[in-house]
Amino acid sequence: MADQGPIIGIDLGTTYSCVGYWQNDRVEIIANDQGNRTTPSYVAFTDTERLIGDAAKNQVAMNPHNTVFDAKRLIGRRFDEPAVQSDMKHWPFKVIDGGSSKPTLQVEYKGEKKTFSPEEISSMILVKMREIAEAFIGKPVKEAVITVPAYFNDSQRQATKDAGIIAGLTVRRIINEPTAAAIAYGLDKKGEERNVLIFDLGGGTFDVSLLTIEDGIFEVKATAGDTHLGGEDFDNRMVNHFSAEFKRKHKKDMTGNARAMRRLRTACERAKRTLSSQAQASIEVDSLFEGVDFYTSMTRARFEELNQDLFRGTLDPVEKVLRDSKMDKGQIHDVVLVGGSTR
Repeated sequence: MADQGPIIGIDLGTTYSCVGYWQNDRVEIIANDQGNRTTPSYVAFTDTERLIGDAAKNQVAMNPHNTVFDAKRLIGRRFDEPAVQSDMKHWPFKVIDGGSSKPTLQVEYKGEKKTFSPEEISSMILVKMREIAEAFIGKPVKEAVITVPAYFNDSQRQATKDAGIIAGLTVRRIINEPTAAAIAYGLDKKGEERNVLIFDLGGGTFDVSLLTIEDGIFEVKATAGDTHLGGEDFDNRMVNHFSAEFKRKHKKDMTGNARAMRRLRTACERAKRTLSSQAQASIEVDSLFEGVDFYTSMTRARFEELNQDLFRGTLDPVEKVLRDSKMDKGQIHDVVLVGGSTR
């Protein structure tokens, strides 16, 4: 058999994506050109170019109607599904029925109206992830394994595979995200039967899965969660807290100004990450609104207080998967924490 080319693993996330490569007996999670190991799942269209990842997310305040994110919430779904209709109300970009109830994204690109399917948008992110891997490996990459939520149906799985094909990839496997997490910790190599609870709190979603692993075979016993709970909600709490503080301190209401709110949100997201490793984080935004510089700080205790109900609420789906699997918590052999928001 001829030596096959490199195969990469891609976590195509709702808010962020990442790519890994097996070398020297371990998985290397590859940093992008900005030095980040995760890349925003954002695609932007401007008068002159198309931007993907950090470059797209960084200009969203200036170009909200033509910056697409959350494509994972549309992929393989029908336009008339309640979840799609409800999500659409919150997006600044336009989603239309592209015929036969297929949700289609409408943007302005180089001065013209253009439409893209969710698969096409996702394929652009997959191309970006492939390029990140190629820059690291130093060889062309043609094959990939892509992860999807355990609750994705056949249509959503096929559409994700199609996105890979559009990106020029041979998709060797579509695997469940909780299964990938269990494999990452070698839990399939432990021999005897194991019950594993995967707690995955990401940027936009929260998924709890209970898996049984025996002889390398994974069985999903139950899944639960909240498709609208994640890091962005914690950011929102900080943004609301600080915009109220700004109003108190400076007698100015910045909430109607999209660019100021986006800059504050970016500062909040950065501060939140700092609070994973430090007890306090400072926020400094020059000329935030109407020429006023905003300098403030937040402690980890205050951050936890602002989000207390959200954190506590994550235990409900944990109890639900235990009930649905007819298991007691004493029967769980391993708990795996996944997702940026578990940091």
